[in-house]
Amino acid sequence: MAVKAYAKLNISLDVLSKRPDGYHDMRMVMQSVSLCDELSVRLRHDGTVNVVTNLNFLPCDDRNIAVKAAKAFFVRIGRTELGADIDIQKRIPVCAGMGGGSTDGAAVLRALNALTGKLLSKSELEALGASLGSDIPFCVSGGTALAEGRGEILTDLAPFPDCCFVIAKPKFSVSTPELFTKLDSVTVKLHPDTQGIISSIESGNLKGACQRMYNVFETVLPTKPNDVQIIKHSLLDCGALGALMTGTGSAVYGIFDDKAKAEYAHYLLSQRFKDVFLAEPQAALEI
Repeated sequence: MAVKAYAKLNISLDVLSKRPDGYHDMRMVMQSVSLCDELSVRLRHDGTVNVVTNLNFLPCDDRNIAVKAAKAFFVRIGRTELGADIDIQKRIPVCAGMGGGSTDGAAVLRALNALTGKLLSKSELEALGASLGSDIPFCVSGGTALAEGRGEILTDLAPFPDCCFVIAKPKFSVSTPELFTKLDSVTVKLHPDTQGIISSIESGNLKGACQRMYNVFETVLPTKPNDVQIIKHSLLDCGALGALMTGTGSAVYGIFDDKAKAEYAHYLLSQRFKDVFLAEPQAALEI
């Protein structure tokens, strides 16, 4: 079975507090986009899960979220004699804050659920995903949503207004635990206007949503390298209505209401950075 695993972007990202269990309470507006990995999933009947990818540096054993997702799914439905062959063609950059691993795990859950007769509902798949990773519940169906808690409490929102995304990932990657530690050590004075973003989306006001985009992790980025700011300024100079780092980085994206301007920004950034993409908002999937 062929299935697509769509990347996610954070239109906003707010960290509210650290919890006793070590996780953080978050409040995020999340959007899936057309950039995707492509997976092929086939059932086995010997209890083994095999994963291959087009990137030789990615682990294909139990460290891979696709393997974890498949094994957890079979345990959940009580069919541990089943297994899977999973081929992942990666397009989403790794360690970019775009949910590349999480969306692969979610795609495996969707595919296996379909192949075994849709035994689990959307909410059950999301709950299973939450046991594997904080972004997986959103990635199960994607679309546009408010994510709260550690990311597992989802509220569907109206579809994001039509636009073009230009996404660029610098060479460096950011340590998520390190950024959380830095954030815990400072007083965050500026927070995104999450409700204002939601209201703008609901009314189809793209400019209003872009004016309110904010990611609290940008306040604790290392001073070096500064590619995040370089990309943001380049996108805005090319006519982006807003530009933001997604997740804990290091990918940065801009939102355009003019496709020609987006294509020009894509061209310019491609002269300097290897991983540069054009994408569109992706609607929520039917489960």
